[in-house]
Amino acid sequence: MVGDGLDTTTTTAARVLKAGVDSQLTLERLPFLGMLKTYNVDNQVPDSGSAATALFSGVKTVSNAVGLDSTADLEDCSTMEGEARAHSILDDFMEAGRSTGIVTTAHLTDATPAALYAHNNRYWQNDADLPEDADGCEDIASQFMEYAGGVQVVLAGGREDFLPEDTADPEYPDMNGKRTDGRNIIREWVRSHRNDNAEYVWNLPDFREIDTEETDYLLGLFEPGDMRYETDRGGDGALEPTLSTMARKALEILQKNDEGYFLMVEGGQIDDAHHEGTAVKALYDTVAFDAAVQAVVEMVDLRDTLVIVTSDHAQALSFTGYSSRAAFWQGNTILGFTDGLDEDELPFTSLQYSTGPGGIQEAESLAENGTRRNLFEEEGGPDFVYSAGVPKSSSNHAGQDVPVYAAGPMSFMFHRTHEQNYVAHVARMAACLGEYEGDCNRNPRGKKFRKQE
Repeated sequence: MVGDGLDTTTTTAARVLKAGVDSQLTLERLPFLGMLKTYNVDNQVPDSGSAATALFSGVKTVSNAVGLDSTADLEDCSTMEGEARAHSILDDFMEAGRSTGIVTTAHLTDATPAALYAHNNRYWQNDADLPEDADGCEDIASQFMEYAGGVQVVLAGGREDFLPEDTADPEYPDMNGKRTDGRNIIREWVRSHRNDNAEYVWNLPDFREIDTEETDYLLGLFEPGDMRYETDRGGDGALEPTLSTMARKALEILQKNDEGYFLMVEGGQIDDAHHEGTAVKALYDTVAFDAAVQAVVEMVDLRDTLVIVTSDHAQALSFTGYSSRAAFWQGNTILGFTDGLDEDELPFTSLQYSTGPGGIQEAESLAENGTRRNLFEEEGGPDFVYSAGVPKSSSNHAGQDVPVYAAGPMSFMFHRTHEQNYVAHVARMAACLGEYEGDCNRNPRGKKFRKQE
C-alpha cells in the first residue's frame, strides 16, 4: 500500500487531525517499522515513477522512468526494450498463476500504478502525449492492455487515456477522450474478457451492484482524470467509491484464489494536494488512505499475508510553531494557526511548505503591501493555499527518508534504514517468487508458502 507523498510530517499531521497528538493511525499500529532512502540514480530527490519502480521491481532507476532500469533513454524507445525492462512483483504473481489487483485514486496510467506494468516515460500516458518523432513507441494505456490486461481487479481514475478523442465521456458529455489513434481500450478490455465473468463500471451505483462471488475480472474507471479529493466528493453527481471500499471489493475477488494474490492500493491524491499547497486536502486524503489500511488489515489473515504500507517519496510540508495542545480541544486543529504572532505581528499556520504556490501568494502580497499575507483575512477550507518559503507553481518533492510499516510473514525484515528497492525483495521472499522461488517450504497440498505464527 502506497501513500503518494506520505512522509513522516504528513503522517503526524493526519494523526493530529484525526484524533489528536496522542493518538495513532492504523498504519502506525503495524508491528514493524523501517525507513527507506528514496534517492534515485540521477537525483537526490526522486519523482514518483523512479520511486515506484524501485518499490515494485527492486531496481533503482532514473527520474521519470517507469518499469525501466537506468540504461534506458526516455526519449528513445529502442532503448526501452529487452534487458532495460524491469520485472515487477505484479509480473511475478501473474506468471505464478496468482491473482493480482491495482487500486488507486490517481489515473491508472499515473506513475505509481504504471510502474507495475509499463516500461515507459511516465509522461506518455496516452498516445497524444507521445512526441512527434516517437516512431514505434507505445503509450502507457496501450501497455496496460498489452501487459496487464490479465490483472483481475483494476479500480482507478483516468478514463480519458483509454477513450478516443471523438468519444464523449459517459459522466461528463462535454468532455471527450484523449486518444488520437481511434482506439477504445475500455471496449478492447471488455471484449478480451467476454468469457471471463468480467465487469466494467464507471460509477458508484454500478460498482455497488458487483457480485464478487460471480465476478472474476473487474475494471472500474471512475473519473476522466484523477478521482476526487475526499473533501470534494460531495460535488460528484455520479459518485465514486472510497479508497477503502475499492480495497474491500478488490480483496473479495482476489481472495478467491487459493494460490494467493498481490494487491497494490495507492492513495494517489495526497501528493497532488501537496503540490497545490492545499494541506487540508492532503491530510483528509491521508485519513482516507489510513481507513483503507484498516479495511485491508481487517480482511486479511496476517499469519499468511504480508501487508506493507509505505510512501514513494516525501513532500515539502513542515509542522512548526508552538501550538498548545489545549488549542486542539478548543477547535484550533492542526489546520489552523500557531499560538501568538510572528515578528511582523501577523499570524502563521502550524503547517507550511518550503516551496509551492503559497510562496507566490506571499511574494505578491509583499510586492503590493510590503508585508506577507494577513491570514486572518483569508478564507480557510480545503482550497486554502498554505504559505511557502519559495514561490513555485507546484511544491517540490523532498528528499528525507520515508517510513515503511509492515505486518505478516517476513515483516520483521523492516527494522532499520533500508534502500527503497529493498521492499520488492522482501515481498518476493515472503511470496516465494523470483529469486526466492526455490527457498520456501511446501504445505501438504504442495503449495509454496511462508507462514508466520
